[in-house]
Amino acid sequence: MAKIDKIVELQNLLKQDPKNIQARRQLAILLIDCGFSEEALKNLLYLSKNIKNDSDIYYNLGIVYEKLKNLSKAKEAYEKSIEIAPLNIDSIYNLGLVYTELTEYEDAIKCFEFVIKRDPNDSNSYFNIGLIYFKQKDYPSAINYFQRTTDINNQDIYAHFYIGNILKEFGDKIGAREEFEKVISISPDYSWAYYNLAVIDYEEGNVDNAIDNLNTTIELNPSDVEAYKILTKILCKIKAYDEAEYIINQALDNIENNGDLLYIAGKVAFLQGDFDSYKNYLTEAMKNYKTLSISQKTIRDELSLL
Repeated sequence: MAKIDKIVELQNLLKQDPKNIQARRQLAILLIDCGFSEEALKNLLYLSKNIKNDSDIYYNLGIVYEKLKNLSKAKEAYEKSIEIAPLNIDSIYNLGLVYTELTEYEDAIKCFEFVIKRDPNDSNSYFNIGLIYFKQKDYPSAINYFQRTTDINNQDIYAHFYIGNILKEFGDKIGAREEFEKVISISPDYSWAYYNLAVIDYEEGNVDNAIDNLNTTIELNPSDVEAYKILTKILCKIKAYDEAEYIINQALDNIENNGDLLYIAGKVAFLQGDFDSYKNYLTEAMKNYKTLSISQKTIRDELSLL
């Protein structure tokens, strides 16, 4: 039986017998699985009022509140679940994720460390501790935990990706390249790995490779603003203006009202001697100042030189 059909069946059953706890519990889980978070919440709240000291009900409440972006309520639900069942590992792990989102990092680390004590091979908990240290810019600690992650699960693309970023930050381009290439070997569609390889290629003077990797980035993620920006600038630097125009027009087709892209489109037009388009693009760029990394005054000063 399809899940939707089962949901309808359980709803009809509850119309006849609203106090059928097992049916309501099963319905709540199915509603969560099918993305009906608001309806799931109503049923779980009913269950929490009518069943005392059930850790799983509060665990599922935490999941629903997370889906509804109500992190404070999710935190309360997971904490209640753990209060009832102190060894509920799923609740402890999810509470760690919520603490992380709320930037309550010390409490988050305690949750993940607890999970690791119970299961030393839980690579996800190592990864999440690494991510917290990365957010805090404690890169030596972060890379330590990301490497522990890959020691347990060498197919974790995100751990490899973050290791690559840290190595790149430390100037170890060879090590960073190896990590990004590992990501691609595991997940050939991971666009950010190609982007970072392109950055390394360009810094090392491998312009052709940088262009190829940026083109691949854009092919996989047509909304990558930074890839368009860097690729257009590289093409202008090597005086491939027609290609630069093609790329920036592609960017404007895929990403509307972006100040930086409009500004770069203006610079491309200027290099091609199309001063009317240059003026129009820069004027539009100023209108989209929220996505513009250059001051409006700088643009006005440029336009005054025409």
